[in-house]
Amino acid sequence: MLLKKYVLLGLIFISVSAVAGNIDYQVNDESYQGYFVSTAQNAPLILLIHDWDGLTDYEIKRANMLAEEGYAVFAADLFGKGVRPTEDKDKKQHTGELYQDRQKMRQLVKGALDKAAELGANRQQTVVIGYCFGGAAALEMARSGVDLQGVVSFHGGLKTPQGQDYADSSTEILIMHGAADKAISMQEFAELSKELEAFNVPNEMIAYGGADHAFTVFGIDRYHAEADKKSWQRLLQFLDEKRSE
Repeated sequence: MLLKKYVLLGLIFISVSAVAGNIDYQVNDESYQGYFVSTAQNAPLILLIHDWDGLTDYEIKRANMLAEEGYAVFAADLFGKGVRPTEDKDKKQHTGELYQDRQKMRQLVKGALDKAAELGANRQQTVVIGYCFGGAAALEMARSGVDLQGVVSFHGGLKTPQGQDYADSSTEILIMHGAADKAISMQEFAELSKELEAFNVPNEMIAYGGADHAFTVFGIDRYHAEADKKSWQRLLQFLDEKRSE
């Protein structure tokens, strides 16, 4: 069957019930551009947070893959519309600014959640997923105590900032980490495990042998096909568990 396409309010309707497109939105009077895709009205929401490259084709591909599973996915933008750094020094600058201003990081994620709800996603069933820097941002939201069904980190930053803890966390946390990660050590992995247990936070932490940092990113030399496949399947299981709650 041929797919008809219509442009309406910035969204492309690729079938009677599917929408996909870039979304401009404002947080604290600053401009951001995310990507929204959904195959059904009021579908469970997945907020997807990018790595230090900013929102790129990688996150869009992952968002489309999740939409095919029946979710409404909003790939958030935490850097600003048009800010997609290509040099490491610029990536460090943009992530560093948010690491130093955790309140702003939380506001940006909250703003993206609010925008996704406006677009028709089911905010009552929400899981936040993050990659690398985005994983750290996802854990930030867990510590904030915001109402979520789950938080998932793929090869994300695991350190808890000074002065923070998981006392207010009310959501289940799934960590998927590369055991051979040279950027985020297994010691940090173990320390987070101890902290989550100390605060009775429901959690599952998986370390994939042989997998380095960014093991899910297609096309790079650190891509680890087996770890990517296993972690993706565990993600889908986790999401299905949350959808049935």
